[in-house]
Amino acid sequence: MAWVNAQLIDGKAVAARVRAEVKAEVDRLKYEHGLTPGLAVVRVGEDPASKVYVNGKKKAAEEVGFRSWELHPDEGISQAALLEVIHQLNADPAVHGILVQLPLPKHIDPDVIISAVKPEKDVDGFHPLNAGNLLLGRSTTRACTPYGVMRLLEEIGCDPAGKRAVVVGRSNIVGKPMALMLLQKNATVTICHSKSDLRREVEGADILVVAVGGAELVKGAWIKPGAVVIDVGMNRKPDGKLVGDVEFAAAAERASFITPVPGGVGPMTIAMLMRNTLDAAVRYGLVPVVR
Repeated sequence: MAWVNAQLIDGKAVAARVRAEVKAEVDRLKYEHGLTPGLAVVRVGEDPASKVYVNGKKKAAEEVGFRSWELHPDEGISQAALLEVIHQLNADPAVHGILVQLPLPKHIDPDVIISAVKPEKDVDGFHPLNAGNLLLGRSTTRACTPYGVMRLLEEIGCDPAGKRAVVVGRSNIVGKPMALMLLQKNATVTICHSKSDLRREVEGADILVVAVGGAELVKGAWIKPGAVVIDVGMNRKPDGKLVGDVEFAAAAERASFITPVPGGVGPMTIAMLMRNTLDAAVRYGLVPVVR
């Protein structure tokens, strides 16, 4: 049986709802407790994509009522000097969330910088302590992109329990935390990588999350009829067109739900960053949040 014209999962609309939820809670925190969440973004150098991403994060922070700062050291900054910037932000009580925009210049070790951020201010969810807490099933700050994917699944009423979930990609930023979040929701999870028999694994997936950065790598004919397809990838073809990691048109003929590219997962990453920053401010200020 084929599902013709899969329902699109509108990441822009869901992200707008998340930001509205965050703004309502920020307004309450300001009124009842005089607490304004603060987000500091560190962008090193002039990477064009990083500039676009940071501008989007600053715009979202302003929209929900955060205080926000962008620290923009020169690309030639030493690792020691960048660590000092991080230490100053760690010590600033007005800063509840710290985000270090990747990639960093080659002479700076990103693992050292990420590990230097206080875990309670790590709103990316990349700190080893937060990653470890996720592995152990403890309450923690979650990586924004997979956290956003889980919200999308919730929005369409897709309960992962008992379903076969296949995650294509094993990065520390998306693939691994995505698999853990699905596992926490009682899915049976497979992680695929370059040595996997990709077609065989994809064909059995009830929930498919693809995050490898390969334009249309996953073919639509592989999609299990009725599957939910979440495409995290964003690739620019030689003709300038943006496409995901999944062959969209063919996949949409078989899937029950599918995310578009752009407008699917991308907006959710920033929205969940706002959620993480709010939660960090609440924990830091010892203020109970109303859900």
